[in-house]
Amino acid sequence: MTSPTGSDDPNRSLALDPPEIVAVRSRRVACDGLGGALGHPRVWLEMGKADFVECGYCDRRFVLAGGASGHEDELAAPGVYEGPGGH
Repeated sequence: MTSPTGSDDPNRSLALDPPEIVAVRSRRVACDGLGGALGHPRVWLEMGKADFVECGYCDRRFVLAGGASGHEDELAAPGVYEGPGGH
């Protein structure tokens, strides 16, 4: 019998990718789900010593961009995730 993962191994767990991966330059980011009224409350997330953090509401993964120091910079809108539709 084939498992839900498409494998014949019933002990193999289903590994899901995060819904979206966002490269950022700061270890402190904010997420509101980008859904406006359909999003979620804005939360501030800290990476700490890791190079990524995931939002507990929408599972969006924020990854420190290669070459980024991770330090906040007022000119780069600190704490706000970057990319299309960012704040």
